[in-house]
Amino acid sequence: MTKNRKPIGLHLLEGNKNRLTKEEIQQRQSHEESMKADTDKVIPPSRLTKAQKEKFVVLSGQLMELGIFDNLDVDTLAMYIETYDNYIRVNRSAKSMTAKQLKEDFKDYAQRMRTASQLAAVCRQLAGDLGLTITSRLKLVIPENEEKGDSPMAKFLKSRGNDG
Repeated sequence: MTKNRKPIGLHLLEGNKNRLTKEEIQQRQSHEESMKADTDKVIPPSRLTKAQKEKFVVLSGQLMELGIFDNLDVDTLAMYIETYDNYIRVNRSAKSMTAKQLKEDFKDYAQRMRTASQLAAVCRQLAGDLGLTITSRLKLVIPENEEKGDSPMAKFLKSRGNDG
């Protein structure tokens, strides 16, 4: 099984361990830029309920601010929201069962909890794919929108004529 290819920005942040040449870095950067999709059609799918559409707008807005969401991710986010709502619904129905109902029909309770567990696993996977968890965001290279101030070490290296 091969490792996933890292974005060139992350590769460079880690110190260019493979010693890519400037030409190879430029090729990968231009390739990554050509692979980005637009964000002009990021609208909630019609299959979502009103509440789900509101959640879609909030989450997609936050992800677009980070620069990690585009038109190609719309259906994945919609699936995440639908799955999450189904998880909440199943979990509530399982927890609402009384002790008497549990004694009479434990198989029904067990089936609901199994379904909730499966839905939670799907939610975690989709959240990771979309960058909705802290660990998945840490693995992503977020495009820089503005130049930030140089660190003291970077200033020192630049003053010596060494960019890195």
